[in-house]
Amino acid sequence: MSSSSAADLSLAPFPAEPAPRHKTVAVRIGEGKGAITVGGGAPVVVQSMTNTDTADIEGTVAQVAALARAGSEIVRITVDRDEAAAAVPHIRDLLHKRGIHVPLVGDFHYIGHKLLAAHPACAEALDKYRINPGNVGFKDKKDRQFSAIVEQAIKHNKAVRIGANWGSLDQELLTALMDGNSRSPSPLDARAVTREAMVRSALYSAERAEEIGLPRDRIILSAKVSAVQDLIAVYRMLTLRSDYAIHLGLTEAGMGSKGIVASSAAMGILLQEGIGDTIRVSLTPEPGGDRTVEVTVAQELLQTMGFRTFVPLVAACPGCGRTTSTVFQELARDIQSFIRDEMPGWKTRYPGVEALNVAVMGCIVNGPGESKHADIGISLPGTGETPSAPVFIDGQKAMTLRGPTIAGDFKQLVIDYIERRYAPVDAGP
Repeated sequence: MSSSSAADLSLAPFPAEPAPRHKTVAVRIGEGKGAITVGGGAPVVVQSMTNTDTADIEGTVAQVAALARAGSEIVRITVDRDEAAAAVPHIRDLLHKRGIHVPLVGDFHYIGHKLLAAHPACAEALDKYRINPGNVGFKDKKDRQFSAIVEQAIKHNKAVRIGANWGSLDQELLTALMDGNSRSPSPLDARAVTREAMVRSALYSAERAEEIGLPRDRIILSAKVSAVQDLIAVYRMLTLRSDYAIHLGLTEAGMGSKGIVASSAAMGILLQEGIGDTIRVSLTPEPGGDRTVEVTVAQELLQTMGFRTFVPLVAACPGCGRTTSTVFQELARDIQSFIRDEMPGWKTRYPGVEALNVAVMGCIVNGPGESKHADIGISLPGTGETPSAPVFIDGQKAMTLRGPTIAGDFKQLVIDYIERRYAPVDAGP
């Protein structure tokens, strides 16, 4: 193979950054301390949803609080019956007493119009209403019931998310499009027609909401499906045909790694194309599992793609035959858990700490190089190597740790580095 000098090389102009964000209308959600902006060029917002019975006030408050502490910037709760609607203002009040002001979204299906009318305190306490045009009402009742919810939003100055869903699509619209497609000289496949129905359902409903009097800057659209390629296609279509703020989410994504991979694959492509103003990773939790996992995954997706910064990154090698010792695995896990647990307090004391980069490497092959690229990194000894671990700080070798206390010593070095680099904010007298 012949070699070429650097001067002979010609590099194609690969894009170094994601596509510019699609211009969407800014929507303000919530008031006071918890208010947040979705769209209009604001950072992509992370949201989640409780799986408690909303009528269980204490249980719902506890889960909302946990989701908010994990980093959910908007939390949706189910409002499906009178007991749930009656509980909402109490949930809001208890959260505020605990210093938690995350915006609450009411998820309405079938009888939302009745619940909002019968429980004005619920209508006032919520910061946003979520309406699914596929099940808000049927036949002659559909427009009347949809209009009733929109009118409540106007009355209480609330934002509305109009969320079409693959599993509960407007059947009248879908049937009409299918019939028209069957008469076409060049019919599309059923899946393409269904995607078109999804987009039209969301857009028709948004246009109707504006006709009733809901301002454009109070409307967010979503069109959720459970297949990655369909989601990408639907959101591309939706974005090309409107400038409403957009909520992304792969519905029924699944459990564990399947749900994480599917959501990340779909939303990662759309986010890279500049599509999406707020996201949710809809994971099925393990029995008795932690609901906040979906928040962590959403944050990690945004952070690894370079759109947001939430917590310091911990880079760690995957391990191989050179790293049969579990020391580096345990240290990487401990450092990552320690950082995430401490972040709520650190954010108030150490501005900018979320941008910290830490490397925990398993052997000396790539470890020193990777550690030099981090703010602070360690290259632990691999199999058969001398039990010593060089530590690099700001690209320079600072010291070598030895002995059984390597893990604890490095953890303390990380703490010292944070305290030194991200000086505490002076709280004043």
